[in-house]
Amino acid sequence: MARTTVSFDSAGIEIAAHLYTPDTPASGPRPALVVGHPGTAVKEQTSGTYAQLLAERGFVALAFDAAYQGASGGLPRGLEDPAQRVEDFKAAVSYLTTLDEVDAERIGLLGICASGGYSLTATGGDHRVRAVATVSGVDVARQFRLGADGSQDPAVFQALLDAAAAARTAAARGEDPGALPVFPETAEQAGALGGEHGIEGFEYYCTSRGEHERSTKSLPWQSVDKLAFFDAFLAVPLIGPRPILQIIGERAVTAWMAVEAHQRATGPKELHRIQGASHVDLYDKKQYIDPAVDKLTDFFTTHLTTAG
Repeated sequence: MARTTVSFDSAGIEIAAHLYTPDTPASGPRPALVVGHPGTAVKEQTSGTYAQLLAERGFVALAFDAAYQGASGGLPRGLEDPAQRVEDFKAAVSYLTTLDEVDAERIGLLGICASGGYSLTATGGDHRVRAVATVSGVDVARQFRLGADGSQDPAVFQALLDAAAAARTAAARGEDPGALPVFPETAEQAGALGGEHGIEGFEYYCTSRGEHERSTKSLPWQSVDKLAFFDAFLAVPLIGPRPILQIIGERAVTAWMAVEAHQRATGPKELHRIQGASHVDLYDKKQYIDPAVDKLTDFFTTHLTTAG
């Protein structure tokens, strides 16, 4: 397996990516996958892990940094723009179609966490995508509005919208608008805010477990009002008759979102649970990633086997 640093254009923004290619002989162009990272993450974290493992299984795999994030271009830094995130997936598909080693008729998407929702939206509107899968997939807009477990007091998001509006006014006046912190200072604070899910997120992104220098720790405030009206699952009915696989941890508090997406799907669909796993366990823990990759390999091998 070889990893090459590449880049491509997404609506005028340069996207940084790693292209993973198998080192086993092939009789012709290979099936290919676009792998998207969780919110605030970068391609060197869990999306790169999945891309590498799937390349070892025979797929060309492209892991990219979203626009405004990681090593990709775009200002302001760290912006979470749902429309652009969907465009990034489509631009990645366009890039893969230009490669001699890729069969342009056999391209699939894999979205992890927030990219799970974005990949479903992108697939709904892009018929070049033959199959889509998610791992710990969420609609990050729903998560902001309703909380990771769906039980958040609506007043919380209203307060965030107040702060986002104030930040836009401050910026218009030439003042520092500040940014929305994504993580608290300690694991204890993370637990107080988000329970076990909050602690796991902190441990992955803010400790040696998974921390990366380009993984953002705050979001520009305009991310909040951009997320206010987005619905990652609106396009799910358009995906059929193409297949959807959603892999979730048995203990994931975010699983309700995958269930909602599953209920909206009109074509072949499967909701696959990894026993014992939480949402974040599927980012980096071998005992949970290995069965997830086995399932993904079977799914994409079946649905990307032949062109047409």
